[in-house]
Amino acid sequence: MPGVFITATGTDAGKTFVAAGLIRALRAEGRKVSALKPIVSGFDEMNPQGSDPALLLEALGRDVTLAELEAISPWRFKAPLSPDMAARQEGQSIDFEKVAGFCQAAIAANDGLVLIEGVGGIMVPLDARFTVLDLMQRLALPVILVAGTYLGAMSHCLSALEALKTRNLLPRLIVINESQGATVTMDDTLETLSHFCGSVPLIALAHQKPGELSDKPFKDLVKALGI
Repeated sequence: MPGVFITATGTDAGKTFVAAGLIRALRAEGRKVSALKPIVSGFDEMNPQGSDPALLLEALGRDVTLAELEAISPWRFKAPLSPDMAARQEGQSIDFEKVAGFCQAAIAANDGLVLIEGVGGIMVPLDARFTVLDLMQRLALPVILVAGTYLGAMSHCLSALEALKTRNLLPRLIVINESQGATVTMDDTLETLSHFCGSVPLIALAHQKPGELSDKPFKDLVKALGI
């Protein structure tokens, strides 16, 4: 398995949380791992700390510098909008072929596992033609789908699952990341989703407070992925 694509039902579902946790767990086992967040919006060049690319770099044990940010996240936009809108506000556009080529080159040049984190949800537009789903189809990597436990998350999760199926991208795992302040319990979410997800394993991640992060759940996630 040369790489894994981490996507989600929508923004703030926990893609970076899952990606960074997997990186730490793999590094703890002495495994070679790298990460890409090719496109990011809502990025402040003057204050990159705490951004998704910065969190990935920190998990990789790399400094958060302009060169390192450029290496893993070359398409960075300031406005917290869909990538096509954010790029347009800056008088730019996203070249889908260049994004796909960037990811493919990174995978070919790496002798370890490459984690690629998407932007937003699976159907977020990258330009006037392509979405994140198209990028996943082009890369043809195993997919991790991240969902939450907030009210409405089950519909979002099953809608995402159906969209993935249309491209023959059945997820390797569905990670249910507990939403802070959710009114729906993790157990109830898992119970309901289990009736609709078929053979796709459901993995629960309990909410972790900043400063109290545990890598054990991610070690279990590595085992579940079989990587």
